[in-house]
Amino acid sequence: MAGKQEFRGLKGLKKQRRIQIIALAVVALVGATALIGYAMRDGINFFRSPSQVMSEPPALGETFRIGGLVVEGSIKRGEGTDVTFAVTDTNATVPVRYSGILPDLFSEGQGMIALGRMEGEVFVATEVLAKHDETYMPKEVMDALKEQGVYKKPES
Repeated sequence: MAGKQEFRGLKGLKKQRRIQIIALAVVALVGATALIGYAMRDGINFFRSPSQVMSEPPALGETFRIGGLVVEGSIKRGEGTDVTFAVTDTNATVPVRYSGILPDLFSEGQGMIALGRMEGEVFVATEVLAKHDETYMPKEVMDALKEQGVYKKPES
């Protein structure tokens, strides 16, 4: 009889240990998920077209990407590496201010994406990306132009 009681005691101990391990695994998983979310809080940048920026202004201090076509005749160079230009999706235009070296392929009438935030009515960019060849346009820019009904497929 004593042997059966010991066996039941061991069985209960194994079950308790299993529950503890599962609980510890759940806590570790929740902790890891929270750490990943915390680390990515500034790493997720949403894309907006100029029309979206004008119709639904971003939250104060929100970092996002804006993209479209550089408006013809809008590039103005200031002192040093300061430059201003405007970006459009043909329905709305947003002025952009950037301090830094622009990519070599950055030019008027071409597709671009910039990362930054709005300061009043001006988008202050911290990074500017330009198309990398004659036919490339960033997917987000192409989708926004298609949505506006003004996208023209480049000739091959």
